[in-house]
Amino acid sequence: MKKLMLLLAASFLSFGLSAQILQPVKWSYAAKKTSKTEAVLLIKATIDNGWHIYSTQQKEGGPVKTTIDFTPSKDYALNGALAEPKPVTKMEQVFKMNVLYFEKSVIFQQKIKLKKDQTNIKGKVEYMVCNDKQCLPPEDIDFSIPVK
Repeated sequence: MKKLMLLLAASFLSFGLSAQILQPVKWSYAAKKTSKTEAVLLIKATIDNGWHIYSTQQKEGGPVKTTIDFTPSKDYALNGALAEPKPVTKMEQVFKMNVLYFEKSVIFQQKIKLKKDQTNIKGKVEYMVCNDKQCLPPEDIDFSIPVK
């Protein structure tokens, strides 16, 4: 009976701890072929109300900017720079500088030239999310985007 009580207590404790993990950003990925040899990769961040992530263009000396790295492959080549919509610009006293960020959602786009008819584009997103009270530690998310 004592072991059962300890097991139940441990279960409730671990459930309570996992319920407190904040994940205010959800990532989704897609590819859209624009021709037989070209495609656009779409990397979308859906951001909970009150939170924001930083632009890929954020200057050094402030928050961690969003970075999207694509794993090199013989199957494709990047075509131009990563594109993003115009971010919100705001002076943040905590960083003593203007910061560039996105709220609610943002779609990053990367054009590619295909060297194979079908492939999987792999890579990693690094980002930091903040609200008006706190910033969470930067996080790395691996992704794989099928292109068909």
